[in-house]
Amino acid sequence: MSFASQGFAAEARIKDLVEFDGVRGNELVGYGLVVGLNGTGDGLRNSPFTEEALVNLLERLGINVTGEQFRPKNVAAVLVTATLPPFARAGGQIDVTVSAIGDSKSLLGGTLIMTPLNAADGNVYAVAQGSIIAGGASVSGDAASVTKGVPTAGVIPSGARVEREVEFTLNDMKTIRLALRNPDFTTADRIETSINRAFGKPVARMLDSGTVSLDVKASGVRSPAHLISALENIEITPAQKARVVVDQRSGTIVLGSDVRISRVAISQGNLTLRVKEEPIVVEPNPFSQNGDTVVVPRTTVDLQTDPGKGLAMVDDAVSLPEVIEGLNALGVSPQDMIDILKAIKAAGALHAEFVVQ
Repeated sequence: MSFASQGFAAEARIKDLVEFDGVRGNELVGYGLVVGLNGTGDGLRNSPFTEEALVNLLERLGINVTGEQFRPKNVAAVLVTATLPPFARAGGQIDVTVSAIGDSKSLLGGTLIMTPLNAADGNVYAVAQGSIIAGGASVSGDAASVTKGVPTAGVIPSGARVEREVEFTLNDMKTIRLALRNPDFTTADRIETSINRAFGKPVARMLDSGTVSLDVKASGVRSPAHLISALENIEITPAQKARVVVDQRSGTIVLGSDVRISRVAISQGNLTLRVKEEPIVVEPNPFSQNGDTVVVPRTTVDLQTDPGKGLAMVDDAVSLPEVIEGLNALGVSPQDMIDILKAIKAAGALHAEFVVQ
């Protein structure tokens, strides 16, 4: 079981709490071919799109293979993804991720052939090519196979070169908006107050729980870039909602420092049901002419109830350490602990947002 708690809110820099308007990355995607695999490529009969792409590639290189019968096992079709960072300039290099889309067994040792990467607008912003670094391994024989990690996906560090720049001029902006990653009115107000205090005049204005607007001209700074540089390291104490997050798969429970529980009684017990089958074989009487051997079923049912720890009383406005101590004192399993928290929330005694993953 993993049981954790969020500590009291510490100071954080504004750059770690917000996104600056216009300063963002752009997702890129492309379709390409990986060659040089050691017999672990796509089966061309099962992946006809790989064969079609390979034929088109060879024809562009001046090799006519129309009508030819070839079934190479060292080629795989892949999707190539990357993120074009903000202010990326032509000629710069970015990392790419390569993922097989056919029935290839592994991309280990493969080389990605020149692949254009498109953005949402359909334009090509980068071109990827290079040797793939895959983090898995796959070994197979006639009767068994072993796979460790994911050998059908890999990365190419600095594997794409930027060919087109995103048209965005930061210096032309008159107003800069800060978008909070976790919208909260209290946090937005603290950001506004801290920025205005740092500049000694009203530069920032809170628009809503997720947006703070900056007036570049009122700040007196010579450019928007210098304004962002001046304020992004200002530290504030962000406000957090009371929240309980549980992951039923791993048994992880995380409670925020502001979680409170009203007076409530908790009882937890287990019901154990055992069913045991002991069939009996009944033989016919000696010298019986028409007798048959019959199997007579016999079932034993045992029902036991574990009384658990009885009722546990939780007083008003319990703090987070007391909640953890009380739940651990019940000696329950992670799944039972999650069920108890659900029941407390349903009873209206858990004053926090309850998130189940």
